[in-house]
Amino acid sequence: MMVSPVRKVSTALFYATSSLLIVFVNKMVLTTHKFPSYQALGIGQMIASLLVLGTARASGIITFPSFQRDTLRKIFPLPLIFFLNLVCGLGSTKTLNLPMFTVLRRFSILFTMLAEYVLLRKSASCRVQSSVYTMIFGALIAASSDLVFDWYGYALIMGNNVMTAANGVYVKKKLNSKELGKYGLLFYNSLFMLPVALTMAGLNGEVAKLRNFDGWNNPTFLVQLFMSCTMGFVLNYATVLCTQANSALTTTIVGCLKNILVTYFGMVVGGDYVFSWTNFLGLNISIFGSIVYSYIVFVEKEKPPSPVLPTKTVSNL
Repeated sequence: MMVSPVRKVSTALFYATSSLLIVFVNKMVLTTHKFPSYQALGIGQMIASLLVLGTARASGIITFPSFQRDTLRKIFPLPLIFFLNLVCGLGSTKTLNLPMFTVLRRFSILFTMLAEYVLLRKSASCRVQSSVYTMIFGALIAASSDLVFDWYGYALIMGNNVMTAANGVYVKKKLNSKELGKYGLLFYNSLFMLPVALTMAGLNGEVAKLRNFDGWNNPTFLVQLFMSCTMGFVLNYATVLCTQANSALTTTIVGCLKNILVTYFGMVVGGDYVFSWTNFLGLNISIFGSIVYSYIVFVEKEKPPSPVLPTKTVSNL
């Protein structure tokens, strides 16, 4: 089924806006207010998704298939990918400054491009590949001069990149099968992984961290915590819509394009960015690559296919 250009652009803008907002809200909760458990924040986002989708389904606003014995088989491995992506993303948000967080997220584009080729047999054009390599080159330059280098944060964000690529490709694959639909994917992703997340949080001592946290009486923190949990659902929904209307690679790129704003604002918001000229140069090279890709995908018109000329038959008569 053909998707209109208006829907392609509108879903991309919705995803970009949602992704932009949740990065800043999560950063405020985890860094500014020093919320001790990014795992608990992830659990809050899962619960919010279940409540919103469950209520909407009960009210008849949306529909998706009821739980059956083979539901897990239909959706697997998306719940596992979804959970790892959520935990790695929140963990890297807490440990890295926003400019480095955003520039290192560019690696998810490369991983998505490779995953689309391997799993969906979809090859990106030479122009798209060139812009992706430009982003990665800039990211490597920026990382080489990161004055607050953190191995744990780098490992988390690389895990986040791999899971983002896998999530985008498998969401596209599952949506094409039309077994559960976009709402079913979102609901059962959270449903299956919530018990696992709760168990891990209990074993890791997250409950004690939450009990000793002294920000529960801060109204500003509570508002931002609520926004973070609800925006987690909104972002997941926007991701599915954008992937369905465009492609997994486009969704990943759009997510990185909004990071242009995050990168520059992050230099003054959060208070954990340390400036250096090499790092700043790498950030801007990576941003330039993002802008070039944006031009290729959303502005430059594709050339129409060359007409196939009829083959002339030469007669010996």
